[in-house]
Amino acid sequence: MREFKNLLDKQGLKVDKYTIKGKATIVDTPLGQFVLKENKGNNNIYKYLSSRNFDYFPKIISQDKNSIMFEYLEDIPYDDSQRAFDIIRLIALLHSKTTYYKEIDYDEFKNIYEETKKKIDYINNYYLDIINIIESRIYMSPSEYLIARNISKIFSCIYFCRNELDAWYELIKDKKRKRVVTLHNNLKLDNLIKNKNIYLISWDLSKIDLPIYDFINFYNKYALDFDFSILLEEYERIFPLLEEEKKLLSILISIPEKIDISYSEYEMVKKVRKFLDKIYKTESLLTSKKEETTGT
Repeated sequence: MREFKNLLDKQGLKVDKYTIKGKATIVDTPLGQFVLKENKGNNNIYKYLSSRNFDYFPKIISQDKNSIMFEYLEDIPYDDSQRAFDIIRLIALLHSKTTYYKEIDYDEFKNIYEETKKKIDYINNYYLDIINIIESRIYMSPSEYLIARNISKIFSCIYFCRNELDAWYELIKDKKRKRVVTLHNNLKLDNLIKNKNIYLISWDLSKIDLPIYDFINFYNKYALDFDFSILLEEYERIFPLLEEEKKLLSILISIPEKIDISYSEYEMVKKVRKFLDKIYKTESLLTSKKEETTGT
């Protein structure tokens, strides 16, 4: 705990106990508990958030160039669905308070287009190879049968992504500015604390980029756990997405993942089932949003 010594000495704190919790260190002192974290060079994020009237993070007691000391907040356990809802509300609020338009180079959107197209083409070729191997077998394993039975849905997703990507690029290729926000960039249930208020912690990976990436990262972690139609509706109630943002979000959550086939057959069946469930759930999410937009 040598890296925290200067900060503790500065506060005149004698530590009775250290507890490591992830990347944080909780210290028990005669004046109470505090949380210590290494300063990852992003210490200005808290000043910036405060300047934009976003203060949903634990109070900073003290900091130096090496470490930061926060107040300790005891998390109150509550329903995960409500916790997810609260995270989405906070992220929408974060994005609304930190949004601005940024001038961009011509190549910036083009690079997103080309990198996404490469990913789609790679996934397409990967599943072409997979289905060719499966269809060459005399007997399919259960996981192979699941893939073969649903391969048309996988390629349908790929086809959708290709078409939507071209439509997205036509929509934005001549734009000179993009809307950016501060992204938390590390969203998970454990990074929300409920106490007298609700707080987001673990801001080490925060950055400036398109607003959709926080939602996409959260969706990719918890797609099968929560009703994301409700979460997306709440997000857009606070921070409505632009047409091009909605389209890119739809593409990025619809690209099928690569299935790692290096597991036992029992594990493979579970992985393929989850993979397919996510594809169908994403299709349902996007269909419901389209129906809301068109009124059908």
